Amino acid sequence: MPKKKNLSAAEIAAQSQLNEDLAIQRAFEQGITTLRDLISPSSIEIHSDHFRLGTKYGRTLYIYGYPRSLYTGWLSPLINIDEVLDISMYIYPVDTGVVMKNLRKKVTQLEASMNVNAERGKVRDPELEAAITDAEELRDQLQVGAEKFFRFGLYVTLWADSLDELRFVQQKIETLFGQQMVFSKVASSQQEQGMQSCLPQCTDQLQIRRNMNTGAISTSFPFTSADLTQEKGILYGINMHNNGLVIFDRFSLENANMVVFAKSGAGKSFTVKLEALRSMMVGAEIIIIDPENEYQKLCDAVGGSYIRLSLNSDVRINPFDLPKVVDAEDANDALRANLVTLHGLFRLMLGGTATGPNGSVTPALTAEEEADLDQALIDTYARAGITSDPLTHQSTSPTIINLYDTLLHMEGTGPSLANRLRKYTTGTFAGIFSQQSNVDINNPMVVFNIRDLEDELRPVAMYIVLSHIWNVVRAEQKRRLLIVDEAWQLMQHEDSANFLFSLAKRARKYYLGLSTITQDVEDFMGTKMGRAIVANSSMQLLLKQSASAVDVLSDVFKLTDEEKKRLANFPVGQGLFFAGSNHVHIQVIASETEEQLITTNPTQTTQR
Repeated sequence: MPKKKNLSAAEIAAQSQLNEDLAIQRAFEQGITTLRDLISPSSIEIHSDHFRLGTKYGRTLYIYGYPRSLYTGWLSPLINIDEVLDISMYIYPVDTGVVMKNLRKKVTQLEASMNVNAERGKVRDPELEAAITDAEELRDQLQVGAEKFFRFGLYVTLWADSLDELRFVQQKIETLFGQQMVFSKVASSQQEQGMQSCLPQCTDQLQIRRNMNTGAISTSFPFTSADLTQEKGILYGINMHNNGLVIFDRFSLENANMVVFAKSGAGKSFTVKLEALRSMMVGAEIIIIDPENEYQKLCDAVGGSYIRLSLNSDVRINPFDLPKVVDAEDANDALRANLVTLHGLFRLMLGGTATGPNGSVTPALTAEEEADLDQALIDTYARAGITSDPLTHQSTSPTIINLYDTLLHMEGTGPSLANRLRKYTTGTFAGIFSQQSNVDINNPMVVFNIRDLEDELRPVAMYIVLSHIWNVVRAEQKRRLLIVDEAWQLMQHEDSANFLFSLAKRARKYYLGLSTITQDVEDFMGTKMGRAIVANSSMQLLLKQSASAVDVLSDVFKLTDEEKKRLANFPVGQGLFFAGSNHVHIQVIASETEEQLITTNPTQTTQR
């Protein structure tokens, strides 16, 4: 047999050190791979009224007092507050027999107290009488099984980045509770137990409870976050607060108008296209003014009419066309309304308004020119056989060329106005708006593309196209959406801004929803008409904004500090969705097929 080798002291020490090093290495390797080490904070400090978890401060409150009655959803303000909270509820069922026995004793005590007071001649105690009535009602409900009895514990843990912020959040929470006669306290010297009670491990270490029956405890139903889900409508996206669906019918509001604000690349066109596509699926007609050629792919995919306006195209739109209205009141007013629209159009054509160095506004037309233009418009219609009588409105409408001839042969400022209009009749811009209309928008989707028009002519074109669309809308009432992209171009001119505002005010009457889209928030909201259009829009969508736009929108929409912070940092496709008095944090999501139809670049399916 081999002889056993005796190790020297040095060898034994080396082997021991090696084993110790291996044990430390195994412990280290095991430690860095466990889930607990990966998710645990770097440190925890427990104080009497707060605790610190890593870099975050926390404080746990418990509810100890409730009013005599609670209304359904009383927790909703707390759940929807823009603060980071953990809310824990512990509900313990109590045996009905035990409750009945205790209630019987309690009722006996209360009645005895009331009898003693009566014998002593004391004034009746309403609080004592109410307690007896409540106890008797609860006994009756428990006896027939209509109610159950529970012990209820409610705890709230607040989180903040500093102690000052923690105190501020606590004050907000206590104010919310106080408004509803609900009383809370800080879990003094029990912050560790409070933190443990609010962790998702179902351990009630505070054990501060209140007796409640089924009716009372049901009012504390926690899933009461802001919701915009209806039985009908279209899917706008995912509610990021509770992962619910935002399904909404914009025509169910007092008006169906919508404004969309976002910086370039934030997803505004993607969102509007998605809404248009889904609205078509439920029977709505879509009309779009497209200044950047973004909607052609979608239009072609659904078999829509894509109308390209340019000086080289064969498309013609006559601004003198009258609506073929059926309503008698509108028919009597059709000519006068169109004359007002034409006045605004020609002010825009002839240069709009100019602002002087001292802020004074100089109109494009003097009072004398306005009067001569008004008379020339009336005479031009009259020569075509059209008067205020609705029966004459079926005649062929005149054109700008006819107005030019009328002005040229007038006295006063007529010839001067004719010369200023010449570029639209025989000059550079002749043809597109100086001949009879050949546009038919009888299609579920119609897109007017104005990208190829000169910059000077683009506001005029948008004005005329909107006027033409408005005449069609008034002629036949259908469920329609009118999408005006890059609306800031219209807001730069007073007359076109007034016309867009007029559409926003009157659209509801004709079953029309106006969608106004812009990325220049400051320019849009910097005008009186821009703010008025927002005020007349029941729906608003705020996607990611530039830092300068956040302050403007915050003042208009009364955003909280948390919402302001989010608005400048939203990822693409996320934003704040306002509908009436409700608003939610929304994520716009499209199916793969929808995305292929909508995205600008089909090779980038995630592009917005």
